[in-house]
Amino acid sequence: MRAELGQALRGLLLLSARSCSCSGAGRRRWLVPPLPRCSWLSTMAQCSTEQRGRPHSPEYRLYFKNAEGKYISPFHDIPLLAGSKEDKEVPVKRSKTNGSEVVFNMVVEVPRWSNAKMEIATKEPLNPIKQDIKKGKLRYVANIFPHKGYIWNYGALPQTWEDPHHKDKDTGCCGDNDPIDVCEIGTKVHSPGEIIQVKVLGVMALIDEGETDWKIIAISVDDPEAQKIHDIDDVKKHKPGYLEATAEWFRLYKVPDDKPENQFAFNGEFKDKDFAVEIIKSTHEYWKALLHKKADPGAIKCTNVLVHDSPFCCSEEEARLIVQSAPPPASGDSVSAEVDVWHFLNK
Repeated sequence: MRAELGQALRGLLLLSARSCSCSGAGRRRWLVPPLPRCSWLSTMAQCSTEQRGRPHSPEYRLYFKNAEGKYISPFHDIPLLAGSKEDKEVPVKRSKTNGSEVVFNMVVEVPRWSNAKMEIATKEPLNPIKQDIKKGKLRYVANIFPHKGYIWNYGALPQTWEDPHHKDKDTGCCGDNDPIDVCEIGTKVHSPGEIIQVKVLGVMALIDEGETDWKIIAISVDDPEAQKIHDIDDVKKHKPGYLEATAEWFRLYKVPDDKPENQFAFNGEFKDKDFAVEIIKSTHEYWKALLHKKADPGAIKCTNVLVHDSPFCCSEEEARLIVQSAPPPASGDSVSAEVDVWHFLNK
C-alpha cells in the first residue's frame, strides 16, 4: 500500500512538472521532495487576468495569462502543486512543528464577503471565470444572518476533477463534475482570478442534490496565522466557531431559493488533513484521465496550452483566438439592492 501511494505521488509530481513545461529532471502524511525549478511556479504571482464583457452580466469572462503572456486554462494549465516563489530551487515550505508540508495552488473565484457566484467555466474553452446563471438569472448567494455573502475566500484546486461517473465509497454518491472546491480561511480578502498558495487543513463532504461535493479547508501560506495552523484541530483551537459556521453556511445557503437544506456525509464531521490530501490525490487522478481521453468528459472542455501530452493541447494562436472571440471589456452593470438583503431562518 505504501509503495502504491509513493508511486502515485511521484506520478503527480511528474505530471505537474510536465504541465508547466519545466526542464530538468493506509493514509500517510504526504511528504514532498524539492520540486524541479519551473519558471511558471517561481513567477506564479505574475499570473494575470484579462476581462471580457461587462461585470455583473451574463457575458462577463475573466481569462488567464501566465508570466509569459500566454493565455491558459486555470482548470488545466495551472499546476496543482505549488513550487518555490524564490529564484533558486528550494523545498516546499516547511512547518516549524511537523516537517515538510505540501503546498497547493488555489484559483480564487469568489472573495470573502461577496455574493456573486463566480466559477471556473468548465464547459467553455480555456475555462475562464464567469458568473453562474440559473433559470436565466445571474446567481448571487443569499446573506443568511449573521453572514454576509461567502464567509471565506472561495475557489478551486486546478488539475482536479470530481468524476460524475465515480461513486465515492465513503459518501455513496458520484462527483459533481467540477474541480474540487476550496474554502481559504485566512485573514486577507483575495480577488477573483488570484492564484494563491495554500496548505490543506481538512475537508468536509457536502451532499448537494445527490452529488458528492468536497469542500477543502485551507489557509494561505502567507497568512499571519499559517505558522500555527496545520490541521483541522488547529482551526478549532485558533478560529473557534469558524468550522461550525462553515457547516451551517453550506447547510442553509440554498434555503432562501426555496430549496431543501443540504446534507453531509460523515454526519457533518470535518475530516483531517491526511484524509483531505487523499481526496485531492484521487481527484487529480480523475483529472489526468479526463485530459488523456481515458474518462468521458461529457460537456467539459479540456482545451489547454501547457499539458503537451494531452490530445486537447492547443497552440498559443488558437488560445488567443478563443479569447478574442469573446465580447470586448466594458463597464459593469449595477447590482440589485436585493443582493444585500439579510435572510433570517429558523435554524
